[in-house]
Amino acid sequence: MFGISYWFLPLFAGFVWLGTLLAMLGTWLAKGSPHYAWQGVGQHVTYISDVGATRWGRPLFITGSAVMVVVFDLAFISERWLRHKGRLSHNYSTTEKAMSICAIIFAIIGAAGLIFLTIFDTKDYPTVHDSMLGVFILGYIISAIFICAEYQLLGKHFREYRILRTSFWIKLSFIFVELGLAIGFAVTEYTGRLNISGYLEWIVSLVYIFYVWSFIIDFIPAVHTKPQHKRFPPVRRDDDEMAMNTQAQGSVTGGPVYSSGGYGHGQANQSEVDSYGSQQPMAGRENLYNPPQQGVVAPVYNVGGYGQGRGNQAELDNYGSRQPMGGREELYNPPQQGVVAPSRNF
Repeated sequence: MFGISYWFLPLFAGFVWLGTLLAMLGTWLAKGSPHYAWQGVGQHVTYISDVGATRWGRPLFITGSAVMVVVFDLAFISERWLRHKGRLSHNYSTTEKAMSICAIIFAIIGAAGLIFLTIFDTKDYPTVHDSMLGVFILGYIISAIFICAEYQLLGKHFREYRILRTSFWIKLSFIFVELGLAIGFAVTEYTGRLNISGYLEWIVSLVYIFYVWSFIIDFIPAVHTKPQHKRFPPVRRDDDEMAMNTQAQGSVTGGPVYSSGGYGHGQANQSEVDSYGSQQPMAGRENLYNPPQQGVVAPVYNVGGYGQGRGNQAELDNYGSRQPMGGREELYNPPQQGVVAPSRNF
């Protein structure tokens, strides 16, 4: 994207938020840690919102917050787009796509909550400010829940990708830690322990940075899949179900298992890909068929179906095997010379 890897989005968003917090805290300390009129009595630890309500802190708070959440939400949207294009592992089911879309929606809701709480400061609009703080925190926690649900489903089908499992546990940890800190912040503020509540607010904001940075590892595979030929192959769920059914039938009968579906990885040309998983002759493969010589009896292979009402016990015993079926030589008509037989591609 614009010559920059996608992992730069969460990296940049995290540093913007960290820079905003450090600038606000550093300036407040440099001014001698003043106590503002809108702060509680006996409160020595300032809230982020208290600094953001000052004349010098308000523009910094609004700008830094808006830039951070916009860039971070672009990371959510980019993750959905990269999975769709094969730059990241494809979603296996519609449920996974729905989880991803819900995560984007609640991330946007959380972003709107943060922007509104910076505009409606705690000095002039305390009720609206507190409400928007709840929207911000809950929006991103719910978004993280949907992300974890998506990654948990992806991990079931792509167990070989450890990066999905790592990202899942990081984000799940964020949910529990941030939810516990948010509850502690609300309880201490409600009970009047404002200094403890102030510490918890700063900790909640700093933990949020690590959640933003956790998306960096999600974009690492996209660095290596920019060329078209290196992208993840599309997943077709119907093919997997057909393959499992074929394998189950072959296992029950004791016969060979033929693949009747799946994606054509690494085929030589497009004609092979188009014919893969079908029972049609494969174009351009006539030279692979060697017709038997005249007078030679070819064996008959039984590859499926139950011979109802025909044959004898010897034929039934031979069901599902690749051995010639005795007594059936007369049923085979060898092809004439010059006739190209179709390829048996199941």
